[in-house]
Amino acid sequence: MDICKKITYWATGLLMVPLGASGQEILRALEPGMVINHSVKIQTGVYELPGADSPDQPVLVIEGEGTVVDFQGATLSGNTQRNRPDQFRGLAIYIRNGNNITVKNLKIRGYKVALMAVGVTGLQLENCNFSYNYRQRLYSLREREDLSDWLSYHQNEKDEWLRYGAAIYLKQCKSAVVRGVTVTGGQNGIMMTRCNDGLFYNNSIHFNSGIGIGLYRSSRNRILDNRLDWNVRGYSHGFYSRGQDSAALLCYEQSNDNTFAYNSATHSGDGFFLWAGQTTMDTGEGGCNSNLIHSNDFSHSPTNGIEVTFSSNTILRNRIEDCTYGIWGGYSWQSLIGGNYLANNKFGIAIEHGQENFLMANELVGNETGVQLWERLEQPGDWGYAINRDIKSRNYTMNMNLFDGNHTPLRIAGTDHVAINDNNTFLDFKELLVAEKPNDQFFFVKNDVYQLDGWKDAEAFRTMNRQNKPEVFARDKERIRSRLQRYNTLEKGPPSEPDAINASLPKEQARGRAYILVNEWGPYDFRSPVIWLRGVEKDLYTFSLYAPAGNWRITGSEGFGGFSKMSGSFPDTLRVSKLEGAEILNINLEYTGAEITTPFGEVIPAGTPVTFRFNRYEKTLDWHIRHYAYGEASDPLKNEAAFQQLKTQKPLFEQHTGQLAGRWWGSPAAGVPADQFATFATTEFTATPGRYRITVTSDDGLRLYIDGKRHIDRWTVHEPIPDEIEIDLSGHHKIEIEHFEAGGLGTLDFRIERI
Repeated sequence: MDICKKITYWATGLLMVPLGASGQEILRALEPGMVINHSVKIQTGVYELPGADSPDQPVLVIEGEGTVVDFQGATLSGNTQRNRPDQFRGLAIYIRNGNNITVKNLKIRGYKVALMAVGVTGLQLENCNFSYNYRQRLYSLREREDLSDWLSYHQNEKDEWLRYGAAIYLKQCKSAVVRGVTVTGGQNGIMMTRCNDGLFYNNSIHFNSGIGIGLYRSSRNRILDNRLDWNVRGYSHGFYSRGQDSAALLCYEQSNDNTFAYNSATHSGDGFFLWAGQTTMDTGEGGCNSNLIHSNDFSHSPTNGIEVTFSSNTILRNRIEDCTYGIWGGYSWQSLIGGNYLANNKFGIAIEHGQENFLMANELVGNETGVQLWERLEQPGDWGYAINRDIKSRNYTMNMNLFDGNHTPLRIAGTDHVAINDNNTFLDFKELLVAEKPNDQFFFVKNDVYQLDGWKDAEAFRTMNRQNKPEVFARDKERIRSRLQRYNTLEKGPPSEPDAINASLPKEQARGRAYILVNEWGPYDFRSPVIWLRGVEKDLYTFSLYAPAGNWRITGSEGFGGFSKMSGSFPDTLRVSKLEGAEILNINLEYTGAEITTPFGEVIPAGTPVTFRFNRYEKTLDWHIRHYAYGEASDPLKNEAAFQQLKTQKPLFEQHTGQLAGRWWGSPAAGVPADQFATFATTEFTATPGRYRITVTSDDGLRLYIDGKRHIDRWTVHEPIPDEIEIDLSGHHKIEIEHFEAGGLGTLDFRIERI
C-alpha cells in the first residue's frame, strides 16, 4: 500500500530549535502530512491533528534507516470534536520504507488506527500509550445479546481486520520488538499479519472490547509477560456467556511456532483463541501448529480459557479457572496438554474428533465434567477438512492426572483406543465415567480410585485399579501433588526477558466473572464510579456500586422508593423498590473521592464531585407478530407488491409477545421455513412526553414505520446490523415493522429507551 505521497517535511526554519545536549534536533511543531526520515526528538505537548477519512492519508509518516523518534511524552490527539469513539477515524502514524526504526515515549488517542507499520524489519516501539482510540458501540443488553456485536477475524488477506481499528497494526514486519505499551479503553491492541520473529513483552493491554494481541499468518513470535486482562464483550452475568469472539490472545490462519508464556489473560472472551484458518478448513492441510502455550493465567473467560482447533500444539502449566470450557480442543491432533490447573469450569478439557492427544499431570478440580471426548454424528458438507482427513476420535493417552471433586471426571463417547492408566487419581465424584456410545479399545487400569464403592460400574474396574477410601486421600494428597510438580519442573518453561514484569492480576483486583461488567462501550475498568444492576426480584432492585476509594450519595431519583440507604462508601450494595406502574426509572448519584479516569480517558482530580446514574425504560409493549413464507413470485427485492400482499393472507404462525427479539439459526416457529420467510410485527402504546431512541438490529431486510411514516429502510440482504433513530414522542403511537430473511442466520431485535 502506497500511503501518503507527500514531499518530505524537514530540516529548516521555525520548526527547529538548536541541537540539544545529545546533539539531536528537537522538532517543536507537527503538522498533518509531515514525513520524518531521520532521528529527532519531539517537543513535549498535545498536538491536535484530526484523522482523515481514509487510512491512506496518515497524520505523520516515519521512514529511513535507523531512524529514532523520541516523542518525549507528546500526545497526538485526533477527532477532538467527535464525542463517540465509534466515530473516530484516520491513521495517526504510518511507518514505512526503512529498517531498524524506533518510536518511543508517544501517546496517541482519538484515531481509528493509532500506529501502522508495513514492511519494516527491526521495528521497535517502546513505552507508548495508545489508549482511548476507536471502539464499536455495543448493542447487547443486560437480558439479551445483540448479534451485531459479534466479531469476525476469519479473513485478513486484504486487511479486513482494519474495519475494527487497532492501537497497533503491523504488516510484513520482521523481528519487531514491542515493549512497555499501554492500551486501554479501545477495541483492539496489537494486531499483526505476516509478521515473524517478533518479541512482544511487558505490555499492558487490558479493558478493551475486542482483542489484546492478534496474529494472522505470523510465526516464531514470542509473546511474554503481558497484562491482557478484560479484553471482552458479549457477557452478562447470569444471562449469557458468549464472548462474541473477543479474546486476550488470538492466533489465526497458519500462525506457527509462536510462544505465549507468562501472560495474565483473565476475564477475556477467550483467554487464548486459536483457529487453524480457512485454508485448513478448505483443504485439510496446515493449521496453527507447534505453538507453545505455557504458564499463562486464562481464568474467568465467558467461553474458553484456551481454544485450540484443527491444529497441533503444546499446552503446559496454565491456570484456567471459572470458564465455560477450560480447554476446548476440537479436531486437535498430536497435542500435549500437561501440568495445567483447571478448576471450577463447566468442562475442564473438551475435545471432539481429536487424535493422538496426550493428557498428563493436569490437576482438574471442581469441574462439572473433567475430560470429555467425543465425535459428532455428521460433518458439515462444506468442510474440506472433514472430506480430506481422517477425523475419527481416537488414540488418547491420559496418565498422572488428578481428578478431585469433579461431578463427572470422564465423559467419553465414540472414541477409539483410549488409555487411562499409570497413576491417574480420582476422588469425590458422582459418576466416574459416562459413556453414551461404545468406545473401542478402552483401557482404564492402574489408577488410584478413592471411591469405587457405590459407583454403579465399579465391578468392571475393581481388579484393574488401586482402591482406597476417600479419607486416605488426605494422607496421599501431598504425594500426588508432588508427583505432578516433578513433572511440571521437568517441562522447562521458555526464557523470559531480563526486565520482564512477571505479569499477573494485581492482588487488589477482584477476580471472577461477576466482575465482567460490559456496557455499550466495553468492559468497566474500575477507575470511575458506576452503579450496576445485579438483580430484580418482583419490584425489588439490587445494585452494586464500584469506584476508586471514595463516597457516594443519592441526589435524585424517578420511579423508585424505599432506598436501603442514601449514601455510603465503595464498594457497596444498594436496594430500592420500584414504584407501582413506573416506566421511567432513574437514580442520580454523586461521587467524591480519589482521582478518577472516565471511560473516555478524561482524568478528574481527587475531591471533584462526579455525577453518575442509572437509567432504564421499562415500557411493556404488546407485539403482534406474524410469519409467512415467500418464494420467487413474492420475493421482497423483486416483487414488492406481491410481498405486501402476504399481509392479507393467513400467517403460518402468529403470536402476541412482550418482546420483539428474534435470533434464528433455523425456523423462527413451527411450520415456518428456515429461509425465505417474512415477519410483520405491530404494536400500539402511549408514550410519556419526551425524546426516545429506537434501535432495531436486523438480518436481513428491515423497514420500520411510526404512525404510518417510514423511519428505517434497510431493505437488503445483510449480516446483523443495528439501525437507530431518535424521535420525540407523546401520547398514542403505532409502530409497524416489516422484515424478511433470505437465508442463513436471521435476527430481528427491537428496543426503545427514553433519553
